[in-house]
Amino acid sequence: RCSCRRLGGGLAQPGGSLRLSCVVSGFTRTRYVIGWFRQAPGKEREGLSCISADHGGTYYAPAVRDRFTISRDNAKNTVYLQMNSLKPEDTAVYHCAVGVEGCTHYLIYGQTFDYYGEGTLVTVSS
Repeated sequence: RCSCRRLGGGLAQPGGSLRLSCVVSGFTRTRYVIGWFRQAPGKEREGLSCISADHGGTYYAPAVRDRFTISRDNAKNTVYLQMNSLKPEDTAVYHCAVGVEGCTHYLIYGQTFDYYGEGTLVTVSS
């Protein structure tokens, strides 16, 4: 069983920054990925970024590639999503998640992550 506990979120102004954190626990596999996806009201779920737990390879959706950075601290079982140059269209509920396949399954092929917790609301508004 996997638990994904997210921290962070809140309100930011356009052009501002926020950092989300996700603590992953209870996952015994050595090879898995941790990712972030979001869902805005009335819109489909959107995969944003993903990082491999073993080799650290990262993947980004085109919409966030130059603005968001995913990183990990294995000692703390924590994955971070640094979000810069935020735009109003980034407003959504953000979820961290764990997947047992490679990142491309979730970010390119649109597969739903295998485990995820409750999301955190990010609002970008002036």
